[in-house]
Amino acid sequence: MKLFKLLLTILFPYFIVFGQTRNNDFQQIGQQYILGDIQLSGDHNIDKKSILKLMDISIGQKITIPSEEITNGLKNLWKQDLFSDIQISKIQKDNKIIILDIYLESSLSLLKFKFNGMKKSDEENIRERLSFFPGMAISQNIINNSKQTIEKYFIEKGFLNTKCIITTTPDSTNKRKVILDFSLENNNRIKITKINFTGNNNIKSSKLKKVMKDTRETGLRYLLSTSKFIKENFSSDLNNIINLYRQKGFRDAYIVNQNTSIENELITLNITIDEGEKYFFGNIDWLGNTKYDSEKLSKILGIKYGDVFDETLLDSRLNMSVNGDDISALYMDDGYLFFQVNPVETSINENNFINLEMQIKEGNQATIKNVTVKGNTKTNDHVIIREIRSLPGELFKRSDIIRTQEEFNRLGFFNPEALGVNPMPDPETGNVDIEYIVEEKPADQIEMSGGYGAGRFVGQIGVSFNNFSTKGIKDMSTWSPLPTGDGQKIQLQAQFYGTAYQTYRVLFQEPWLGGKKPNSFTSSFFYSQNTPTQYTSVVENDTISLQSRMEMIGFSIGLGKRLKWPDDYFTLHNTFNINRYDTEEWMGGGIPQGLNGIQTDVNIASTLKRNSVFNPIYPRSGSTFSIGLELTPPYSLFSSNKDYANMDDNKKFKLLEYYKIKTSGEWYSSIVGNLVLKTRFEFGFMSSYNNDIGIPPFGRFYVGGDILSHGYSLFGRENVSVRGYDSQYLLSYPNSYILSDYPGMPVYSKYVFEFRYPISLNPTTTIYALCFAEGANAWEDINYFKPFEVKRSLGVGLRIFMPMFGVMGIDFGYGFDTVDQTGTKSGWVPQFTIGQQF
Repeated sequence: MKLFKLLLTILFPYFIVFGQTRNNDFQQIGQQYILGDIQLSGDHNIDKKSILKLMDISIGQKITIPSEEITNGLKNLWKQDLFSDIQISKIQKDNKIIILDIYLESSLSLLKFKFNGMKKSDEENIRERLSFFPGMAISQNIINNSKQTIEKYFIEKGFLNTKCIITTTPDSTNKRKVILDFSLENNNRIKITKINFTGNNNIKSSKLKKVMKDTRETGLRYLLSTSKFIKENFSSDLNNIINLYRQKGFRDAYIVNQNTSIENELITLNITIDEGEKYFFGNIDWLGNTKYDSEKLSKILGIKYGDVFDETLLDSRLNMSVNGDDISALYMDDGYLFFQVNPVETSINENNFINLEMQIKEGNQATIKNVTVKGNTKTNDHVIIREIRSLPGELFKRSDIIRTQEEFNRLGFFNPEALGVNPMPDPETGNVDIEYIVEEKPADQIEMSGGYGAGRFVGQIGVSFNNFSTKGIKDMSTWSPLPTGDGQKIQLQAQFYGTAYQTYRVLFQEPWLGGKKPNSFTSSFFYSQNTPTQYTSVVENDTISLQSRMEMIGFSIGLGKRLKWPDDYFTLHNTFNINRYDTEEWMGGGIPQGLNGIQTDVNIASTLKRNSVFNPIYPRSGSTFSIGLELTPPYSLFSSNKDYANMDDNKKFKLLEYYKIKTSGEWYSSIVGNLVLKTRFEFGFMSSYNNDIGIPPFGRFYVGGDILSHGYSLFGRENVSVRGYDSQYLLSYPNSYILSDYPGMPVYSKYVFEFRYPISLNPTTTIYALCFAEGANAWEDINYFKPFEVKRSLGVGLRIFMPMFGVMGIDFGYGFDTVDQTGTKSGWVPQFTIGQQF
């Protein structure tokens, strides 16, 4: 019996090799032959050459039958999924030459396949996973794999009970071609009805559920998220629970058990936790620090004896703090690229206080050798290099690396999510090469806006080339479709307000005048004309018809400089402006009736600004602050003999004189995750040098509505948007004017609180929702100014950023206060914009 089992074990593989044969030709074991030929039989469409190649054999070759060589050839034929049946036998010509007869039955061929009971989006995703195509061979193995693929897809989406049924139907004209029909059974999503915790004595169940980002119960609390059970997500959320415990000092906590129960398509999760004991920070000693003393390092670490032990906090304070105030930043900002710190537990006392020793290896200071940039396919090298703060020959500084990436992002030419840096240190030489990685994004924009306000349609169209190159104009080969790459800006705009108003504007900006220092140069030109409807006037008992007209021409030239003090986030910009107004029988809009002639506004404006916003599209941190002064020459001080109090308006306003102060601030703060709070304030004040002349009607502040529906910058007015209030319903309404003749105000303030949450942060289409609280008001005189007496509004909105069109937005704001003498509240006001931000 034992001998029989031994022989069976030895001979079994050979029986397997030729088990599927049509005769008993292979009863002999291990005989060697010369392969004379092969002949193919059965229902198939494959040739001898292909079979020989697949089996890795050739005519005239010496082969042993049976052998591993023949076995592997047959296995390879089966792997192709081309055949439903393979049989092999031999035809012997003489004692040395053999012919193999291979019987093949081709697999079925796919004619088409279809889905039943699935959403179109699911069908498209499954098609990609299956990779089926007409004419492909269909075997039972392929059918089984496709069934598993479809069921796995739906299980990953939370449909745990889904069963895939595959029906194979032969084609009526060709029995070898089949139609596959995929349908589903029990395809309902399993929802989580309850999550039960056991053993959580120190952390409430509600807090544990809160860190389970992708495993949520059904109910109103999670109305905006889907309740579904996905095993991979559940495992990740269990890790989140343990991480929460470790942050609270329970570093030994672990999941004892977790199980599920399903009933009526509802699943209950039961999680048992062993919290372990709570630990605290004990004594912290420093070892190996020669550059900085232990007292300074402990102060930066900011962890005291008796604080709850938190490994995540410890790691962030040692290595990568969000604010950059960690121990490694201290060293790396002084060239110590090879710095390492390793916290080692030295002891744990009976009260669970963990004593630590911070073992430091300071290493040598690293010097930057080479700096390169990779990925700029449009922007020229010199535009990028001039923004780099980490220069060859200088000590390595982590803060310079971070600041360089901020400057890259502020250019607006690169995808902020793809910015990268690759330091390549050489410990032997103490040098480091730095490679910055960028990814170009579309920078040019088309601006198209439309709206309706004050009984007229308002429109605006423009184009902005934000990475233009004047040097490339002569070289047509660099055009794509226009010369780009030097970071210059050209902007063309046209605006209309009904049929009565048109304006055109051209702007050019060079951010690095001369190419050596970050001194910007800006110039612009605009032209507009306004011809409103005719009006009648009584002159010496005769009624005459008059046509109002106003023509405006303006030119400005400005120089900007990046400052180094107080820090290099500051810029100073000075502008020289000339605005010429040509009025004829003007009436309305706050301009003195019948104003004729030319009014000239020559002013100088200076603005000090600090901008530390990293990502201008969806900023999570940073701030902007600006304060500006605009003033004209005090002409009246040089003409003290003129009686301005009784002077005709045409002469009084021939040369405009005033001064204007404006300031604003904006802060971005991350609240939780991607939720961001934006806070903003604005203040504007305009006054005159001479009380007899007063504040001119030109250049005042118009507060209310959105910028677009204000219509236009008629007579140089400054429009201030306020959501929740209709356009031209100006907020501080004086008794001395009717609404259509409102002149604007010389004083205003505005406050904004806005929460933002991203829907998509894709650089090609950034989308975020927002809710806001806003307040603003305007006053006739600075003596009436009351900063907290504002018109209030609340609302929600949506912003979509597309590189080609800029920011598109819609807001629904509710104004709580009255805007005119009727006492009517503003109520709900929708506002839409393209290419502008509030």
